[in-house]
Amino acid sequence: MLVYGDQQEEVEPGQLLGQLARNSGQNLGHDELRDRFLRLAGLAQGVADADFQVSGIDRERPHEAILLAALVEHGAALMRSWDADCTGGVAPPVPVLPDLPERVAVRLSEGYAFYALYPEAFGLAARMLRLAGPPRFIGLRSIGSGLAAIAAAALGAPPPVTVRPSGNPFARELRLEPAFATTLLAGEPHFIVVDEGPGMSGSSFGCVADWLEEQGVPPERIAFLPGHAGELGSEACERHRRRWATIQRPVAQVNRLRSWVEAVVGPIERWDDLSAGQWRPLWSASEADWPPVTPMWERAKFRVRAKGTDWLVRFAGLGSAGTDKEALARLVERAGFGPEVRGLTHGWLIQRWHDEACPTRPSLEELAAYLRLRAFLPSAQGAILAELVTMVRRNAPGFASWSPPVERLQQRVRPVRVDGRMTAHEWLRLPCGRLLKADALDHHQGHDLVGCQDLAWDLAGAAIELDLAPADVDVLERALGIDPELTAFYRIAYAAFRLGAHRMSEGMLSGEEALRHARAAIRFSRALVDAVEDPGDIDQPLGLGIEALT
Repeated sequence: MLVYGDQQEEVEPGQLLGQLARNSGQNLGHDELRDRFLRLAGLAQGVADADFQVSGIDRERPHEAILLAALVEHGAALMRSWDADCTGGVAPPVPVLPDLPERVAVRLSEGYAFYALYPEAFGLAARMLRLAGPPRFIGLRSIGSGLAAIAAAALGAPPPVTVRPSGNPFARELRLEPAFATTLLAGEPHFIVVDEGPGMSGSSFGCVADWLEEQGVPPERIAFLPGHAGELGSEACERHRRRWATIQRPVAQVNRLRSWVEAVVGPIERWDDLSAGQWRPLWSASEADWPPVTPMWERAKFRVRAKGTDWLVRFAGLGSAGTDKEALARLVERAGFGPEVRGLTHGWLIQRWHDEACPTRPSLEELAAYLRLRAFLPSAQGAILAELVTMVRRNAPGFASWSPPVERLQQRVRPVRVDGRMTAHEWLRLPCGRLLKADALDHHQGHDLVGCQDLAWDLAGAAIELDLAPADVDVLERALGIDPELTAFYRIAYAAFRLGAHRMSEGMLSGEEALRHARAAIRFSRALVDAVEDPGDIDQPLGLGIEALT
């Protein structure tokens, strides 16, 4: 199934360094220091990957080395602030670098954006290492550039080197220039490999350790700094599983959320974890009505009570990922579709919790008003239509030869920050009659391949999720100026995307949760069939597996 993908943005290195230079030497708060660290880490990654794209190998990169040295200084400032209870500190200087590329691609760091991963935790974990030699940190790009730098800063170690494992996601490999490899192996250091994973296979961590052992490094001189303490995923090879069971891999927890939230809302009287689907009993007392969730991919969220008022505390993202979500949440609030926003603290968005809200269905007028709001949120392009066609063909075998006129349709696309999930369970109504749309902030920049699309994506999603009548879809298209041909294209793409997501989750889970995803997959399989206007456009038979599932 093709569901997930990397997101990235292009930045101008000279301009970014100039922006950071303006605050050098100033006293900044902890969040500002962290944001500065993240931006510099993204630049270091982008510069390294720009060279890797040209050369196809990892090698000595003078500009990256200078940026990593500056990043270690920033990591040291961040850890000093952390140790002083996040009091902030002086912003270190940034280097002046000539001959940088005009633009580089900075990848979205998933841990910072989605999974409440803090760089400071890697500095704390580094302090837990038991070393048999001087530390030599190896960061796995993308996010590993910054994580390895702050870990090195925590131990007063030299700046890290970075590598990008490449190839098959379940069997990554290193490509190193011989001179770079010789420098990396010099002396008798204790190697520490740093990344946010592991994921389904752990092959990025594994391939670096494989290579080190093949060069004669003893296993006891290799350690990992991962993003979690769990086991490797289902696609891990036996060699990597054996190593993972014995290798030194400390993980530190960041346990300051309660104090951060109390600084915003006051002393907390009650704290309930709603993550991993634990919000569903509050939505419906009947388990049969619960929508499926994928616990490991759901954002962390809590319901707290302070001074007699309930609040939803939800991870929005570190750095610009979080501040952008806060700004969007305030806009949705002003438009009347979102709850009160109390504030953002260390990447956690705090909004009013409405226990009195009940599941509902939006009227056609309300749906039009909400979609009109999204239409005024222009953004950069997400996946182009040709990429969505590839996704459809992968997720739905019956569409292997589906060939819509993507070049013509692409010219009509006007990307906006779509809602991205128009699911029926996310519409709530207050006793006063006001409609709220839950989960309205993230999916245009989620951990998937879709990203920002034309408003027709949300209309197509609403048509499927809310079972809109064809006449109602026509009314909305006319009211919002949406191209009917784009709506028809997106209906197929939306159904295939959701089908693939549920199929993938079904394979990862077990028990009743897997069955919920299986039932949802059947529904989207049928929606995919219903979206086909001309059966001659697709292969026969459809090959969607509906009969076998039922």
